[in-house]
Amino acid sequence: MNIFRFPRTAEAVRSHIRGRVPQSLRFGAAAAIFTLAFGLSLPAMARAPVATANAEIARCIRSAAHGKPWLERTLWGLRDQEGGWIGAAVVNSNGTHDLGPLQINSWWVPKIAALVRRSETHVRHWLQNDACFNAEAARWIFLSGLAVTGDYWKAIGVYHSPTAWRQARYATSVAAHLQKRYGKAIF
Repeated sequence: MNIFRFPRTAEAVRSHIRGRVPQSLRFGAAAAIFTLAFGLSLPAMARAPVATANAEIARCIRSAAHGKPWLERTLWGLRDQEGGWIGAAVVNSNGTHDLGPLQINSWWVPKIAALVRRSETHVRHWLQNDACFNAEAARWIFLSGLAVTGDYWKAIGVYHSPTAWRQARYATSVAAHLQKRYGKAIF
């Protein structure tokens, strides 16, 4: 005896859904039934692509560091601070966008396009969607800042902003991320 009146067969489920659920909601209802029946959750099913993307970002950061552990740690500090992802295009209040895993500001697109002799459209797409191009650009921006300032922490700040007080706040935050990832011995 079925005291809860749940349908016992797939056809009964379809009939039950057809009779009570609008056409537009049927897929969602079917997905919910599938999820309940098989004990799967949508976030669990979505984790694989995220894990794959994170592995790709890690590979690209390692590659962009060119075998320099201090530079790899720096790029991880920037990535942890920025929190971007492959495909990211986050709108800023000034109309620019932060692109990809290391959130390269779109302000850099013309400069990078000239450097690599490619169109701005291509460079923007690569910054947003190619983790290795994004990590190499982050490396170039940071090392350019380091060459100009001659100071590691100022270069971290320059990566983020041309404004001194924003640079200081950003560098402090990146230092906290580095300490969280690598421990106090990082310094």
